Amino acid sequence: MAKVTIPKKACAVNPLKMSQPLGASYAFLGMNRCMPVMHGSQGCTSFGLVVLVRHFREAIPLQTTAMNEATTIMGGMENIEKAILNIRTRAKPDLIAICSTGLTETKGDDVEGFLKLIRQRHPEIADTAIVYVSTPDYLGAFQDGWAKATTAIIDTLVDPIPNVHPLRPQRSRQVAVLPGCHLTPRDIEEVREIVESFGLAPIFLPDVSGSLDGHINDDFSPTTIGGTTLADTRRLGASIAALAIGEQMRPAAEALHARAGVPYRVFDRLTGLDAMDQFIAHLADISGTPVPEKWRRQRSQLQDAMLDGHFFIGGKRIAIGAEPDLLWALGSLVTEMGATLHTAVTTTASPLLERLPTDEVLIGDLEDLEIGARDCDLMITHSHGRQAAERLHIPFHRAGLPLFDRLGAGDQLSVGYRGTKALIFTLGNMFLAEHHEVGPTRWALPAATLQAVARASLAA
Repeated sequence: MAKVTIPKKACAVNPLKMSQPLGASYAFLGMNRCMPVMHGSQGCTSFGLVVLVRHFREAIPLQTTAMNEATTIMGGMENIEKAILNIRTRAKPDLIAICSTGLTETKGDDVEGFLKLIRQRHPEIADTAIVYVSTPDYLGAFQDGWAKATTAIIDTLVDPIPNVHPLRPQRSRQVAVLPGCHLTPRDIEEVREIVESFGLAPIFLPDVSGSLDGHINDDFSPTTIGGTTLADTRRLGASIAALAIGEQMRPAAEALHARAGVPYRVFDRLTGLDAMDQFIAHLADISGTPVPEKWRRQRSQLQDAMLDGHFFIGGKRIAIGAEPDLLWALGSLVTEMGATLHTAVTTTASPLLERLPTDEVLIGDLEDLEIGARDCDLMITHSHGRQAAERLHIPFHRAGLPLFDRLGAGDQLSVGYRGTKALIFTLGNMFLAEHHEVGPTRWALPAATLQAVARASLAA
């Protein structure tokens, strides 16, 4: 069992974590025809916008209530009102999603009360759905914001359906899939393909694979294009089962169960052989469908990849810095491949941390990761860790968000049998490349060993 430690430093040096409002905004980007709004200053929104644009290299719809010194003191109701009316007039979204920031949370704005008054004043906005989520950026981290936003969507928009209802007959094939923020758009596409292969009809909430998968539309839209529609969201309660991917999605699954009686199961990861076996078995159980031969073949391919890769990954010491669910997925896989999770740094609390196969987990920053990675063979974190890896002269694998110094961040695949195989090959090839690099490297054998090998060869 790992010991979870919070370093007692005066400040964060090269921060690893990102804020709740950014995570919530990212979740709202997975809703179709949505306009996410940060209730705070323009700077808060501008920073989040830059992070997402650099990661996805796409136009990101994100608005702000533009709080200033006076409105912060007097309260932000007027700013919220103006923002809602302007967005509705100009963008005409189906959904306006508001997330708070540290500025307005410190002031104590009663946003839910504001929204009730605004709807009373302006009956013309009755056809526009509005969701609010409290996400102070001085608490929690990115995945907390995503989880809270998803839960708020369920609590606000999903139609409550009793356990016995004509919309959910035994023959229904609809399932709700609640993916965590650590899944890329490509990961979600892979999960959709797997679920649909069992004859099930999945509704993903949120679904960034529809809005941030890197496609080009014929027509311009000021709102999100693609993602979960309002209609699909409202009928989510008619699902025969809910599949929550990542421990962060447990509250959302519980909210759906409380609101509509949908039974759920939480899968802490979909990276790894045993994890995928459990997921496939559950799909076969709820669908009553035999496992398609396609997945049996991919499972066999993964087994072969694990056999090939363990020669190069086994015995290596690895340092990982990531959000808890991503840390759990990556850390579990590398230890299953025979490596040692030497250093684990994360951003926020999670029940998974104590279960990690390592001695200690730090809720810290990239400085903590760099210090712990000094004796490691590989560092894994997002793009802000690249300088640390360069200083340590060790290989660096980019994972998480943001990835701004490489193309195709949204197209990374690390779930399912196919994604796990691809990740094993990626990591194995990094070690293999180091072994075959010309000239002295970190992996070069000691001089005494080389001399002994040479003497043995001459003697032979």
